Amino acid sequence: MNYFANKHAVITGAGSGIGRALAQQLNAAGCHLYLSDIDDHGLSATIASLSNTDASSTGSIVDVADADAMNRWAAVVSQTTKELHLVVNNAGVDLMASAQQTTLEDFHWLMNINFWGVVHGCDAFVPALAASAQSHLVNISSVFGLIAVPNQSAYNAAKFAVRGYSESLRQELDLANSPIKLCCVHPGGVDTNIARRARNMDPNATAESQQEMFAPHVRTSADEAARRILRSAKKGQKRLLIGSDARFIDWIVRLFPTAYARFFPSDVTNSVAGTP
Repeated sequence: MNYFANKHAVITGAGSGIGRALAQQLNAAGCHLYLSDIDDHGLSATIASLSNTDASSTGSIVDVADADAMNRWAAVVSQTTKELHLVVNNAGVDLMASAQQTTLEDFHWLMNINFWGVVHGCDAFVPALAASAQSHLVNISSVFGLIAVPNQSAYNAAKFAVRGYSESLRQELDLANSPIKLCCVHPGGVDTNIARRARNMDPNATAESQQEMFAPHVRTSADEAARRILRSAKKGQKRLLIGSDARFIDWIVRLFPTAYARFFPSDVTNSVAGTP
């Protein structure tokens, strides 16, 4: 029997990319799903793609940046199950702009989703995870939680924050002998819509040009990223690097902690964001 059969899982950002791939693979395994996104069309398409009718799936339009909305969603989920076995804080966005170009409004927008969305997800669902004999919490950071690059200052700040928050929370859970195993995930270039949907301060940028810039640096499919995440959760891994690019970046930053930038051409550092 599959490890996730008859278990219950929550996924944010399930309307596309890694979130959709996770939902499809968990559904195939017989896992009951509670999915959210702010994209009604995308979320509906994800649910429509789930073919295993023996495993239930419900979708909710939830803004992860809204703590109250996340708590309300958690309360709804708790009416169906008192225990959760997996929560994946996956929702995320990107912003392509220099630090001086980035307005406070845009900075808050990105941080509220990419960082506070993770915090809200943990706060809302950790009690249900803790009620299970063994459970898993997965927070999606990025390779940009390992290195900093030009024109991604807000994204870098959020993904470094996810990493720091996750590593601290994991230690607290371990010290408390919690049944929750936390994994912080650092994807490299994954084939998703994040670049297409990114905000860009360049007035000449289009969704198509952004995706075209990102495409040559894709190393991993969303399906493969999802498989790696579920496999690492099952094993109880504490950190996961996804893709050969992520492993290379991790190696370089260990060897050259202040000089790593010289190893990465600007077209790479401006385009490998790699999450949802």
